[in-house]
Amino acid sequence: MENGAFDYFGKLDAMGGMVKAIERGYPQKEIAEAAYQYQRAVEAKEKIIVGVNDFTIEEEPPHTLYIDETVARQQSAKLKTLRERRSNERVQRALDSLKKAASREPRAESNSNISSANTMPYIIDAVRAYATVGEICDALRQVYGTYTEVSVT
Repeated sequence: MENGAFDYFGKLDAMGGMVKAIERGYPQKEIAEAAYQYQRAVEAKEKIIVGVNDFTIEEEPPHTLYIDETVARQQSAKLKTLRERRSNERVQRALDSLKKAASREPRAESNSNISSANTMPYIIDAVRAYATVGEICDALRQVYGTYTEVSVT
């Protein structure tokens, strides 16, 4: 097992390290292949999972929880009231500070584009100003963008 681990690390090193391997999609491909092999073994009953593919009990499906649409209307009304009562200027200042902190130059020793600033105090300030989770996420999304994983075949 130890030799297998060292062989795998050798493959990663030959690719130029873990970052280069990720950029080539190597770990994602390995995970996808392992998941496929595992699922194939479960479905072929080569791997038994009690209660899933063997030794199952036939019973009624669990009760599905349905939430009345009035809950959505109530939450929307609460959100509207929050936005009317809070200081929207304070929220905007807190979100601007968060974006500024997230935009700071990355650390020189880091190979990433991630800011060296600790954004948690700025997030807490935004929460204390009654910024919503969506507003905080939107602020960070404006700085970092949205990650889309590359499909590996």
